[in-house]
Amino acid sequence: MSVYGILGWPVAHSRSPAMQEAAFRACGVDARYVRFPVRPEALGDAVRGLRALGIAGANVTVPHKEAVGAHLDAVDAFARRLGAVNTIVREGDRLEGRNTDAPGLVRSLEEAGLQLDGKRALVLGAGGAARAAVAGLEDAGATVRVAARRPAQAERLLVDLESDGQALAMDALEAAFAETDLLVQATSATMGERAEAFAAQLPWDALKEAAAAVDLVYTPRETTVLREAARRGHPTVDGLGMLVHQGALAFEAWTGHPAPLAAMRAALL
Repeated sequence: MSVYGILGWPVAHSRSPAMQEAAFRACGVDARYVRFPVRPEALGDAVRGLRALGIAGANVTVPHKEAVGAHLDAVDAFARRLGAVNTIVREGDRLEGRNTDAPGLVRSLEEAGLQLDGKRALVLGAGGAARAAVAGLEDAGATVRVAARRPAQAERLLVDLESDGQALAMDALEAAFAETDLLVQATSATMGERAEAFAAQLPWDALKEAAAAVDLVYTPRETTVLREAARRGHPTVDGLGMLVHQGALAFEAWTGHPAPLAAMRAALL
């Protein structure tokens, strides 16, 4: 039996074990997937433990995505570009870091029937989720603007990714909404007590009639942003799709099997 897992701190909330074990069962893979709670100061020891124990592969979640690469044998070019690793693939004794978040988002949007090539996307936020969104969307052919409370942070994100996108302040969104084909909510604002206020202050009246909205938050699935977008008739995509597809890409890298998307999604519902 092979063992896979997820490194994070905290990690008890992770839904990846249910999703990945459902995938193993559906494909007849003799494997288990466990949570590894790892304090930041113990990350290097944890990675050495993966190697010593023969762990077959792992996911990485906050707060370790940026730091774990330094403890691996290699990090692929895409994960280096993002500055974040969310998947560790074992090849013999070598551990390689990859990132499936960005292509996972793109797959989820394409699955929902959204055309990305040549479209204009507006990403709200400038953290790790926004970084993955910008990279994935640009690679899929979209042009991207990034709005953040601190525009300098959005500028830094774009510089780091060598992006041609534009940075905006969150209080200067009306003109951008009028030119947006895809609104991407990539902050944690729709998870907390100010979720209603966050959605209410967006300039919805300016958003293009045919624009779609996606929220990378998956708990709750119907966030305040998605609810308001749907109320106004905009197509919406919840964050569960990105979670499923980033996990599917990891599963395929580990096992070589096509990911059983239906089983993985059902395990999360």
